[in-house]
Amino acid sequence: MPESEPEVFENLVKTEPPSPSVLFDTACVMGGSIAGLFAARVLADHAREVVVLEPDEITAEAGARAGVPQDQQVHTLLPAGHHWVERWIPGVTEEARERGASLCGPDKTVTALNGFPQAPYEGGHHMLAIGRPLLEGLIRDRVTALPNVSLVRARATGLRYADGATDGVRFVPTGADGHGTQEEEILAADFVVDAMGRSSRLAHWLEEEGYDQPRLERLEAPVNYATALFERPTTFEDLESAAVLQLFTPDHPSGGVSVAAANAIEGGQWLVMLMGYGDNRPGRTVEEFRAACAELPGVFGEAAGGALTRPVVTYHQADSRRRHFTGAGRLPARLVSVGDAVASFNPVYGQGMSSAALHASCLASYLAGGADLDKAATEFFRLQQVVVDAAWAVSAGGDAARLDAANGTEVPEEVRRQRWAMEQILEATLTDGDVARAFQEVSYMLRHPAALADPDILKKAMAANEGGRAG
Repeated sequence: MPESEPEVFENLVKTEPPSPSVLFDTACVMGGSIAGLFAARVLADHAREVVVLEPDEITAEAGARAGVPQDQQVHTLLPAGHHWVERWIPGVTEEARERGASLCGPDKTVTALNGFPQAPYEGGHHMLAIGRPLLEGLIRDRVTALPNVSLVRARATGLRYADGATDGVRFVPTGADGHGTQEEEILAADFVVDAMGRSSRLAHWLEEEGYDQPRLERLEAPVNYATALFERPTTFEDLESAAVLQLFTPDHPSGGVSVAAANAIEGGQWLVMLMGYGDNRPGRTVEEFRAACAELPGVFGEAAGGALTRPVVTYHQADSRRRHFTGAGRLPARLVSVGDAVASFNPVYGQGMSSAALHASCLASYLAGGADLDKAATEFFRLQQVVVDAAWAVSAGGDAARLDAANGTEVPEEVRRQRWAMEQILEATLTDGDVARAFQEVSYMLRHPAALADPDILKKAMAANEGGRAG
């Protein structure tokens, strides 16, 4: 009996490294950001040589990179991604803590709705509060230390094909500024991974060669971020909370701030983020930023009161997008795509790095399952679609509901019912621990969103809300 999507998803969450088995000589990963590094780690168990092509300078101290324009914003390694990293790249958490990052247990983590914290529940999970450049550097150090993994400063410019499969990658070596410095070269490769992010040119390359372009789906969801770093005089041990997420519903006045986050990260700093939808662009100057934080409940006013250690950095994203590889009729063999190259969402949901980890789990399952490498990677894309759909349901669905409410857009009855159910669940997270646990496990990408469609959860939510209103 075939597995259901929730079963597939939860098996991917638990994927363990296999016993190494060599399937090919050379594998090439186009893109050395986190998604590419996760893919390289998986490929290291199956290839004699793994070559990662990355045009940018990529050390932990390099700061913002052209290829990752949002890397100075808040990035959260959700529990699903954190667990994956510890299984596949052990030691990252330990070194991150030695470097000053915060491992936040339930007692140091706060999620709140309209200023009210969610109900406590037994158990809980840890989250790593860390700056993206440091985290990426720690992961890279370990992956590139593997004896069969190498990193080459180069920009992928196309693919080479033979007998219905990719058999090489065209590339141009890059210099210190990330631009090409030499003539195009070709790396022969038995397997290729596209990890080139939102700006990936893979679909164009496929069309040029006569293959099908995976259909691109876009959801217009303009979001605006502002993030700043401030000195944090309080040690982690003395903090009441070290990872705080405040969510505001459209009907709750919050000065244009829809989401705010504050993480106690390395360097004795608070990393504070404010996000607004549409025309709301919170905190573009430090004065505006501090004023907005002062109006928010909880730790934000205090966190933004410290000395500024880095200017306010803003980021705008116009849409969420995903490519439907499962619907593409003709694709070359020995080629897959991962990370933001396949699907990228509103970063506020924190799904990017954990989605990349689960895409790597899809790759591991595909390669360990006796795949016919001379055929298109249909089974890989089927597994990946489960992960993409789950993340899309949470983030893009939430954005659509909020923007529809803000714009007064008429929506289908089915969407209205789904929105009503989610509003019931969100409200109930404030008073019912079981509902709060289910919501957090889905938000943390530990469980499939179908868990929130369980009639028992909705009944609990409705009962909790009726009781709360009566009280």
